[in-house]
Amino acid sequence: MTLLALAAAKAMMASSAFVLPLAKAADRVLGPRGCCLTFHRTAPSEQWERLPNRDFYVDADFLDRFLGYVLEQGWDVVTMEEALRRAAGETPAGRYVNVSIDDCYRDTFELLVPVFRRHNVPVTLFVTTGIPDGTLPLWAAGLEDALLNRDSLWIDGEHITLSSDEQRRAVFAEVAARWDGPQAAGCYAAFCAANGIDIKAMHGKHAISWDMLETLARDPLVEIGAHTVSHARISSLSPEHALKEMADARLRLNARLGIDVKHFAFPYGRAADCGPRDFALAREAGFASAATTRKGLVHAGQDSFSIPRNTMNGAHRSLAAMELHLTGLSGAAARVMGRV
Repeated sequence: MTLLALAAAKAMMASSAFVLPLAKAADRVLGPRGCCLTFHRTAPSEQWERLPNRDFYVDADFLDRFLGYVLEQGWDVVTMEEALRRAAGETPAGRYVNVSIDDCYRDTFELLVPVFRRHNVPVTLFVTTGIPDGTLPLWAAGLEDALLNRDSLWIDGEHITLSSDEQRRAVFAEVAARWDGPQAAGCYAAFCAANGIDIKAMHGKHAISWDMLETLARDPLVEIGAHTVSHARISSLSPEHALKEMADARLRLNARLGIDVKHFAFPYGRAADCGPRDFALAREAGFASAATTRKGLVHAGQDSFSIPRNTMNGAHRSLAAMELHLTGLSGAAARVMGRV
């Protein structure tokens, strides 16, 4: 009965007929506030439907619709720098949204930033420098690409015939869970060898390049921040290693792009992934802020080194689902459920 009640509540809260009027009423109570949103990749609508790891992506058409919606509703879309400036003030700063992209892949350059340009609003890119440097194996992207484009594969010694999108999604979820961790690079290398996949070419197909980042660094609508060198879970590292992951990413971006990177986002970013020690290390690494993935809103007096960000799950292609973030209801629910 509890599961049925939870399912019914989720369905109701995802309903535009229920949530959108509630959101308008909530605005009068909640007043000025900020909402930071994040996700990883973007895909065209027609491709999104078939992707084996589609929750990792936001549908480009929905992103376009959402940006239009928040602007129509009177929200300002701002950089992280501006969000922090507003949060530091003592007077009401209106309603504002920051959208940040973690990791940064080729589609960030080719598909995502153009959506923001169409609306003439800024976007924040938190770059994992191992991606353009080619030192971070993009095993999840390579596995997904192979599942999407082949009818059969050898995976961990087993030959698998692929016959449907649903099966491809199920295989991706199972294999990704099995590989995830320090063994991922080795598993992926063996997978590529067994299936005749050129790892370097596959990396280039999905990775953002330094040339692309140089172009984006000159775009006044693009703010660039750091997301470590190797996408490490900072809380699992020694203080020395954690500091190096953060500081080296900042220094690499500064040197390669000729900019001053001020903002950082923790990989994974929930309570178990970063805490007070790590917030202090981010400050020591030279950053002015650090963002998490703990759901919630930004209000006056927000700590700059534990900024809440709400993840845009690719499966939630509805304005109602987004309003749950904009009103802070998703953050309240996460805290009640202990998912912080």
